[in-house]
Amino acid sequence: MKIAVGADHAGFDLKQLVVEHLLERGYEIVDYGTDSDESTDYPDHGAPAARAAVSGEADRAILFCGSGQGMCMVANKIHGVRAALVWDREIARLSRAHNNANVLCLPGRFVAPDDAIDIVDDWLVEAYEGGRHERRVTKMMQLEEG
Repeated sequence: MKIAVGADHAGFDLKQLVVEHLLERGYEIVDYGTDSDESTDYPDHGAPAARAAVSGEADRAILFCGSGQGMCMVANKIHGVRAALVWDREIARLSRAHNNANVLCLPGRFVAPDDAIDIVDDWLVEAYEGGRHERRVTKMMQLEEG
């Protein structure tokens, strides 16, 4: 599985940790930066990573910023993205199982590194249940069309 990642300065350290973990587990990574903890704007890194998750360049995307909110807002502006702001394992699983989230947003300042690894692992393996959830996801995606 190919994962696009993007972070601003506040999410940089957590991104690096997660990328290292994912590489060790055999995932392919497409990194849209940032490459340091110097101040940067989250849309510059989040938007291209989120676009990769819907264009086929990557299977999914994981975004990191201080609160996770900015990255989530940016990602959800992109047609086809279903980004979820996640802070624990159960929310991660539900975002996939019920909402078919294709972009995970993590709050770098509010999630411990070990918890982030568990969240990412759960999110990547959880399957979308479809069924009764499909009607809702379809309605959500139709909102983008006006």
